[in-house]
Amino acid sequence: MAEFRLPSNSRMTDGKTWSANGASNIKRFRIYRWDPDTGDNPRVDTYEVDMDTCGPMVLDALIKIKNEIDPTLTFRRSCREGICGSCAMNIDGTNTLACIKGCDEVSGDVAIYPLPHMPVVKDLVPDLSQFYAQYASIKPWIRTQTPAPPDRERLQSPEDQALIDEPSACILCACCSTSCPSYWWNGDRYLGPAVLLQAYRWIVDSRDEATGERLDELEDPFKLYRCHTIMNCTRTCPKGLNPAKAIAEIKKLMLERQL
Repeated sequence: MAEFRLPSNSRMTDGKTWSANGASNIKRFRIYRWDPDTGDNPRVDTYEVDMDTCGPMVLDALIKIKNEIDPTLTFRRSCREGICGSCAMNIDGTNTLACIKGCDEVSGDVAIYPLPHMPVVKDLVPDLSQFYAQYASIKPWIRTQTPAPPDRERLQSPEDQALIDEPSACILCACCSTSCPSYWWNGDRYLGPAVLLQAYRWIVDSRDEATGERLDELEDPFKLYRCHTIMNCTRTCPKGLNPAKAIAEIKKLMLERQL
């Protein structure tokens, strides 16, 4: 039987434990740590946080840890309202946003890791360069041939607007793509759920005049068709969107234009 092990410099080790002496309402946070400048293996540090002096969300705890316990902890955050997607990470085994994940939603210790199967810049910060390059590849803007009306915007009906309401709500946090096994295996060629959801948003926009070209650009064995309807993307989306359905709709459009 084959046995697979991580390279020696990638194996996790136990790190430091930071105790909250004197506190009575304690929650433990086990956080992935890795600093490329030290050459050390990744480790998991444990922080005890006094929840009587901490906000309710996991992001509140991370900010408290950085401000009051360990200033070397590194993570992204911005809006604190589930809008920017900056604080996407794996919490208690699920990709989500730290700013909308309540500490009380996790029983026991809170395990926090960076988004899976992405290169790590430092600690909880993944390298999303390829993800954003894939997003740019679908040309996420309205492409038209006819000039815009001189006296008004390009209008659409409420029904047409409804088609793009859900995909427009995507915040590109990458939670869905980094939960997708197909993206883990073929992330260099498969565009992944988030980018395909955005591609669908422009394909069905009634104001766009490049539908055929957009479908042509996705007609590829890997870009679109590596989706195997595993549904991790839909289960993990912190905004409640359905990337798997959007991918299925693109496949239907591909088939319909061949009939």
